[in-house]
Amino acid sequence: MTVKINDRDYVNSLARGLEVIRAFTRAQPRMTLSEIARTTGMTRATVRRFLLTLVKEGYAETDGKYFGLKPKVLELGYAALSSMTMLDVMQPIMARLAAKVQESCFAAVLDGTDVVYIASASPPDRIVSISVSVGSRAPAHCVSTGRVLVAALPEQEQLEYLEKVKLTKLTPNTVTSKVKLRSLIEEAKVKDWAIVDQELEIGLRSISVPIRDRSGKVIAALNVACPSSRITPEDMHSRILLELQAASQAITAGLQK
Repeated sequence: MTVKINDRDYVNSLARGLEVIRAFTRAQPRMTLSEIARTTGMTRATVRRFLLTLVKEGYAETDGKYFGLKPKVLELGYAALSSMTMLDVMQPIMARLAAKVQESCFAAVLDGTDVVYIASASPPDRIVSISVSVGSRAPAHCVSTGRVLVAALPEQEQLEYLEKVKLTKLTPNTVTSKVKLRSLIEEAKVKDWAIVDQELEIGLRSISVPIRDRSGKVIAALNVACPSSRITPEDMHSRILLELQAASQAITAGLQK
């Protein structure tokens, strides 16, 4: 259900403070005051007040020139995530999946044009495995979790996503054509899974399927990520996909109605 927010109920300063937090990304974890002002479109004076408040509250740090977020900022998301039955259900299933396929697995949700990783599990006996921190973000257009999550959006929201997304080229494999990306999103919708081959980082392949609640609504994406030197796309399809789908179905079955 969508709740209409009146202008008088909207706290502009809170919204702008959150925008300052969102300005920090994986590509830009530390920025100067001028860089943050340019990214957010706010004045230096306004950004400075927000940043110094975040520093005083322990959510950010500065060396006098550069600012960066501190781990405490994750508490803002963990408070909500820890109350989700989904995480309690998925964590042991993901641990079993990682052990069975001997690769790292992750769960992610869509946030604007990014995905946010909310859970992870690593294979117990692998010396080399993929590591992604819970709470970290990645551009949805170049990861398999993003493809299946955008594919699950209503058509109008898909169009809005394609209109506003900036298709940054991160590797030679990254899809930067919106026409091609839309085709791949449609393909993910039809197949109900997606493989992305080295579009985020060279040497990284991933395969994802949607996680649904009992009503059939997609609430997250479940992902297995592998070094390209170890797993081919064909291996992902033939060996990992069925295990991934079974794990997703087990999470759905474990969720409360």
